[in-house]
Formats: sequence, structure tokens, C-alpha cells
Amino acid sequence: MTPEPGRNEYMSALPEPTLTAQDEVAELLVELIRINTSNPTHAERPAAEWVAYKLDEVGIESQILEAAPGRASTIARIEGTDPSRAPLLIHGHLDVVPADPGEWSVDPFGGEVKDDQVWGRGAIDMKDMDAMTLAVVRDWARTGRRPPRDIVLAFVSDEEAGGREGAHYLVDHHADLFADCTEAISEVGGFSVSLDEQTRLYLIQTAEKGINWLRLQASGAPGHGSMVHRDNAVTRLAEAVSRIGGYEWPIVITDTVRATVEGLAAVTGQDLKAEDVDSWLPLLGGAARMIGATIRNTTNPTMLGGGYKANVIPSKAEATIDARFLPGQEDQLLTTLDDLLGEGVEREFIVRDIAVETGFEGALVDAMSAALRAEDPNGHPLPYLMSGGTDAKSFSTLGMQCYGFSPLLLPAELDFMAMFHGIDERVPVEGLKFGVRVLDRLLSTC
Repeated sequence: MTPEPGRNEYMSALPEPTLTAQDEVAELLVELIRINTSNPTHAERPAAEWVAYKLDEVGIESQILEAAPGRASTIARIEGTDPSRAPLLIHGHLDVVPADPGEWSVDPFGGEVKDDQVWGRGAIDMKDMDAMTLAVVRDWARTGRRPPRDIVLAFVSDEEAGGREGAHYLVDHHADLFADCTEAISEVGGFSVSLDEQTRLYLIQTAEKGINWLRLQASGAPGHGSMVHRDNAVTRLAEAVSRIGGYEWPIVITDTVRATVEGLAAVTGQDLKAEDVDSWLPLLGGAARMIGATIRNTTNPTMLGGGYKANVIPSKAEATIDARFLPGQEDQLLTTLDDLLGEGVEREFIVRDIAVETGFEGALVDAMSAALRAEDPNGHPLPYLMSGGTDAKSFSTLGMQCYGFSPLLLPAELDFMAMFHGIDERVPVEGLKFGVRVLDRLLSTC
């Protein structure tokens, strides 16, 4: 359904007829950031209605679907000129992780433009791509342009909590909306990594690690805290968490990482071997933080809990582990984890989802690369494996080839990776305009 005009407090006045995608992309992002969609405390329904209204303004019909009260996604389809071609899915999530205003130098939900950057939670992850996509399709609708093939738009809920009330729900209950899509693009790809003042890589995500969010529970005998006590659940849990957190996972070079290194060798003219990680990882600068986490499985303890009084030894204690596995490595990760747990500690899944990997080839990859090079002749598109997860995990189960492609030209000094779930998240306005131009080229040709 499409909301009525005036229904959402975040709606702005109708845009000027001469407004272009580059003119309005920053303002669209500002408006969207000001809608607090922190997951799980704030539902996405207001943002989904805002998106539907922005589409309706220019004559694009949409529908809002809820997986649970407030957990809303907006879906639309733009008809292309060639109905015989399979549609392209563009998906972006509307929710964000929480932000503590006391840690920020600006209001994280103020949508402030300062120093030629848009500041706020979601500026990078991933309301920037939502705004760029909206800016392009609104511009096309105002000027009567149509893409070569149908484009399906999905602005979804709940990605930051694993997508059970977002993309997974849509795939499980509304697969017909996406059934004929063969390819998809979304977040965390197409961004620039400066090797020097003249040379930039553009990393396009072709793979991502799988997720095992695990709850550990240790058991023991309860008792008085003043006595000698050998059967202590807290001690047992702490030892298991220490073993898991301190375990050094072996290096595993996937096909995607090998392709990244081969491309980097071609760009730099150096003889780089994927297995010699120290020879190539430092060349990636700030991106090394993410890429360095994609040469092995990882298991990071993130939460601890147990007990209810200082002088009472509890019978139970719990911890949470964020485990991520490389494509093809889940069985190895779980087998090793079980060895590390030790006696009296059990595990259960909180969220479990697949790894995704596809090749860096085909017409869409060629079109993405060409669109980047047209806007930056010094740019070199390369595939990469992402350490986190996206809604591609859901949509790939429908047979789509999924890519991370949210193009941004970034200043060399910006620590882009620190922006994800970080403090003072922000994106350059010129980077957004670059992304709009690249997306416009891509959707005009792919």
C-alpha cells in the first residue's frame, strides 16, 4: 500500500521540477537518518512509509509488507524497456544499529551536514545506498527515463538483527515478488581504496562470510561464595570464553581472496602471492581491517552474563560468541569450537546463516566496472570477500547472483571501515554524488 500525503511527519514538500538526482541525494539521506530505526528498539515502519511516499511523489507504485508489527519493508517494481530480460534487484535495509549520543560529536539521528559530509547513524550502513537509489529512480521518473530491464526495489527491515523479520521473511512468504530476478546489488561494495594519490581500487563484494551467533551456557553446582568451590559455572564459562577468544584460526585462502590478490598484483606490478599475507595486506590501507578478517574463520566473545548476588555462586552462566566462517568452512568452525568448549559448556544458535560466494564475471560485473571507470579513469575494480553479512544471504537462496555495489569515491584520509557501527559515522556529499552518477550509468546499461 502507498501512504497518503501528509501521513508521515518526516515527509518534505514536493521537490522542484528541475531537481536532479545529484541535487537531492544528500537531503534524502538527511531525512532518512532523522527517522530513528535503531534495531530492535525502533521499528522501520515510519521509514518504510517515507520511502513509499518518496516513490509515490514521482508516480512509482509500491507496497509495504510487515513481518511483525512495525517491521516493515517497501517493495516496488520499475518496468524496463525489454520485458524479455530478467529483472535486477536493488535491496537496501532501513534499520541501523543503536547509537549513544554521549559518544558522538553530533546528534546521531540529527542528519547534520557538516564539513561537506552527512553525519548520522546509517550514513554508511546503509541509508546512503537507500538515498542514492531513491535519487536515481526519482530522477528517472521525473524525466521519463526507463531502464533496459525491470528493476525491483526492496527497502527492507531487520538486517542488523539477521533479517528474520526482513529479507528472510520476504523470501519465505513473498518470493513471487523476486522470483524472476537473476542478479542483485546492495551494500558494502564499489567504494574506493586509495593506493596513492593517483591510483584507487574499487572493491566490489562478490562473497561474504557466514554467521554463527552462538549462546554458550555453562553449568555447575550453586553454593555460598565464601567457600571453596570447584564446580563453578562462572569459572567454567570464563575458561571456555578465553580459549575461544584466544584461539588463532588457521589461514584459508578462498577463491575470492586469491582473485583480490591477483588483481592487486596486476595494479601494483608486484609479484604477490595470496599465501604470503604480509606481502599484500598492508597495501590495502584502511581496508586491511576488513580484508584481514577474511583469510580465516573468526570467533569473538561479545557478551557475558551470570549470577545475581556477590556471595552466591550461580548454577548457570552464559556468553555470546560472534562466529563468522569462510565459504565452505562452517563444519570446520563448529568442530573446532566444540573442542574448545570443554566439559560442562553447551552451545546453541542464536542466528545461523550461510556464506555467499559468486564469480567476478559476466555482463553485470562488466557494467559495474565500466560505470566506475567512466567516473574515475584511475579506478581499478576488484572483487573482495566481506567479513560481515548482508541480506544477500536471503536473496541468494532464490538463485540470484548477489553483489555488494554501493559506489562511493572516498577521501584517502577517511577511515571508511571505522564508520561501520562506529562513532561519528559520516559520508562525503561528493561521494554520494559520485555514487549517484555511477548508479545512473549502471542502470542505464546493465
